[in-house]
Amino acid sequence: MANENQKQLQIELKPEVAKGTYSNLAIIANTPNEFVVDFISMLPGLPKAEVCSRIIMTPENAKRLMLALQERVRGYESQFGSIQLHQPEQRDRTIAPFGTGEA
Repeated sequence: MANENQKQLQIELKPEVAKGTYSNLAIIANTPNEFVVDFISMLPGLPKAEVCSRIIMTPENAKRLMLALQERVRGYESQFGSIQLHQPEQRDRTIAPFGTGEA
């Protein structure tokens, strides 16, 4: 009987959203009431990086997202091995990760 009272969440994934959007940079800012995550695409040869998507969420939901990502990364690493974070050398550091030559 308890299952009959529970409502199932219906989620629709539209085709234009299902294809996804590539992002290789995220900038995160916050106020006391919300977290703002800008997903950015920086591609070699292009003069500007473009914000692909902006997600605004409550602090509680931001923490839930962080915990869910931690769980998924742990699962990924247990299946495929450790994810290595590569740090560019300071002398070669540019704003763009592709080494555009601009400092």
